[in-house]
Amino acid sequence: MSKRLAVGLMSGTSVDGVDAALVSIEGSGTDTVVELVHYSATPFPHRVKKKIFDVMSPSDSSTPLLSSLHFELGDVYAHAVEKVCTEAGISVDELTFIGSHGQTVYHQPFHTEDSVPSTLQIGEPSVIAYRTRTQVVSNFRSMDMAAGGEGAPLVPYTEFLLYRKKDGGRLLQNIGGIGNVTVLPRNCSLEEVFAFDTGPGNMVIDGLCERLFGLSFDEDGAIAARGSVHPEAARRWMEWEAEFFQKAPPKSTGRELFGEVFVKRILDEYSHLAKEDLIATATYFTALSISDAYKTFVFPQHPINEVIIGGGGSYNKTLLQMMRELLPEVTIFIQEDIGYSSDAKEAIAFALLANETLHGNPGNVPGATGAKKPVILGSITPSPTITK
Repeated sequence: MSKRLAVGLMSGTSVDGVDAALVSIEGSGTDTVVELVHYSATPFPHRVKKKIFDVMSPSDSSTPLLSSLHFELGDVYAHAVEKVCTEAGISVDELTFIGSHGQTVYHQPFHTEDSVPSTLQIGEPSVIAYRTRTQVVSNFRSMDMAAGGEGAPLVPYTEFLLYRKKDGGRLLQNIGGIGNVTVLPRNCSLEEVFAFDTGPGNMVIDGLCERLFGLSFDEDGAIAARGSVHPEAARRWMEWEAEFFQKAPPKSTGRELFGEVFVKRILDEYSHLAKEDLIATATYFTALSISDAYKTFVFPQHPINEVIIGGGGSYNKTLLQMMRELLPEVTIFIQEDIGYSSDAKEAIAFALLANETLHGNPGNVPGATGAKKPVILGSITPSPTITK
């Protein structure tokens, strides 16, 4: 097996920027060996971030804006690839492929009276392929939805490859804009893996920080640490979306439930609370929703020893402390504790998923997404000028 260089790209529901992971990959499937060569973060320019939020807003979106942003983000992602390669001291021409998740601007995994389940990630792969002269795998979620799945979460397949253990059960909790967990029972097969969204990750905290303090996030959980938690308020907020929280996995969610409308309702109904208390309570709300999800849907079926947390929320010390208090029965680590990178984890995952696509291997976990069967994910955009 020969080593190949690839870049995985991820921009999530927090809409803070693009994570790029330059990796070395050998093999595929359970024989995969992957090594992080370099990680780079590229923040979205303010004007681009505003356009993303406008596109996601029913009142501000338009077809011209969506079409333009689709191509503009292609340039942003191409720049992120060039940047991570430059920082690592390699030429883009050394890359074999790129796996680009794209920016989710809409995700509705269920039928309504007027619509069918759908998901939309933008960031034109042709622009990335042209600028980098490298084939691109993108549009990972659609095939899973075509197979009856929710299109999310997709990271569980890669977590099975990298984190399964013979001697204990593990939970892989990502805390990005949304929280999601992958359940890896002791010595599990792929068929035993399941995963689901636990609810809000940083999304509500970030929304309140922006509105109350003019900050994009609560660095290290410092604001929450100064406030007092109002547990009854957090329980009430869970009741607002009881249908989601009580639904058995597989399930997924997004900004449609826990975005701007949810934050506005908190500000309208709890304006009497101190600003720091609102951040503290929102942080507790995230910890509580994760804890409740484990106690309802995981612990009764599977003995779990460890929880490994990744994503931006892993750096929120106040959130981690709240989780440890709510979940004394497990040991809670962050990715760095076991030799990985929280920042790079999901970008690495989409490089791995792209590798599986190019090898003709399925990349979804039906127990996580609800798909009828394993399917090959993604669309392949070839290099426009040369073959690598």
